Amino acid sequence: MTTRKLVFTALFVALGVVTGDIIFIPIGVSKIFPVQHVINVLTAVLLGPWYSVICAFTISIIRNGLGTGSLLAFPGSMIGAFLAGYLFRKTRIIGLAVIGEIIGTGFIGALASYPIAKLLYGMDVAAFYFVTPFSLATIAGSILAYIILKSLQHYRPFMKWMGKDGMNK
Repeated sequence: MTTRKLVFTALFVALGVVTGDIIFIPIGVSKIFPVQHVINVLTAVLLGPWYSVICAFTISIIRNGLGTGSLLAFPGSMIGAFLAGYLFRKTRIIGLAVIGEIIGTGFIGALASYPIAKLLYGMDVAAFYFVTPFSLATIAGSILAYIILKSLQHYRPFMKWMGKDGMNK
């Protein structure tokens, strides 16, 4: 199972890096990236919280190295990925993974981005400055991931891969 998870993580990283230069919304020094939130929820549900965090971190590193991301991607994507994976692991409810991503990225990650914006970018903004744009992006991406996961529940080979109990209790 570990090899399969590593391969899927690598595929999601590739998807995140490729789409990072194509699908984004510039907001000040940040680039809002809804595909990252789709990836966060999908990896949280399919692979677990730690693989989800590793995936988000790796995408952020590569995108920053290529100049298609910002340092604000680290707290936003990683906190959301972890909270989505943690809530799903504890409950096995896709909707709670979505809520975890939205709260983790849209609120906690946005607040965690404030010191980075202030110290590293010299931005003089309010602490809640990133909450609205981060929330809008994560809501859009998380809803899309929810639709994808709910659609996959009806696909027998996918459910077999997920295990005999499927994704939900």
